[in-house]
Amino acid sequence: MKAVFEILKEQIFNYHLIFRLAKYDIKSKYQTHYLGGAWQFLNPALQILIYWFVFGIGIRQGNPIDGVPYLIWMLAGLIPWFFISPSIIQGSNSVYTKVSMVAKMKFPVSVLPSITIISNAFNFAFMIVILLLIIFLYGINPGIYLLQLPYYFLCLMFFLYAVTLLFSTISTVFRDFQLILQSLMRMMLYLLPILWDMEKLPEIFVKILKLNPLYYLIDGLRNTFLAKEWFFDDWIYMSYFWITTLLLIYIGSLLHIRFRKQFVDYL
Repeated sequence: MKAVFEILKEQIFNYHLIFRLAKYDIKSKYQTHYLGGAWQFLNPALQILIYWFVFGIGIRQGNPIDGVPYLIWMLAGLIPWFFISPSIIQGSNSVYTKVSMVAKMKFPVSVLPSITIISNAFNFAFMIVILLLIIFLYGINPGIYLLQLPYYFLCLMFFLYAVTLLFSTISTVFRDFQLILQSLMRMMLYLLPILWDMEKLPEIFVKILKLNPLYYLIDGLRNTFLAKEWFFDDWIYMSYFWITTLLLIYIGSLLHIRFRKQFVDYL
């Protein structure tokens, strides 16, 4: 556990730097584009329109899911995915692409995935506000279920950091892993309850798909936005998620500490 505490201590002691570099990352990402930061919202909006047309109008022919308009049901899962997917892909590549920055500014390599996650979190927070406005316009009131939003945000941050810490180490040592990960994340879009209702599948398939911790996050956030159920209703699944997350951060911390002095050799 010593490695885990060391990694977490580095995040706490450098949180000012993490937020400062995350803001810089947001500004620099689109500074050469004419529309600038507007692309942070235009790109997801275009994807939403495509998915809604194909799955909502085309496949489902506008039929609701559990009495909820398909557009709202889809947005409640897709907007968290727009935070999760780039955070994992970019965070897993953060050490390889930014490790040279560490030599110039003298800070722990372990904060690089955090910078990427926080950078994407700013956009995610804004999109949640937009989502809630749309939900209210459709006459859906999440009510007190919104009180569990901070819990799921905490789940997201811990899980994403655990995954990106582990994957960024593997990706730096074994570069092919990044390409494999990108393919897996594209596949995950269709293996999670984002675009279609998986509860209609046979029970055995649902149980297998729920082994993916991302299922817990997507489903939990949708239940929060649509006032479906509390996070503690299924305490067994909640325990499984946290055990998996803690195991990932433990393995990720060990590997990161083991290889980080050699990262420059892999560039």
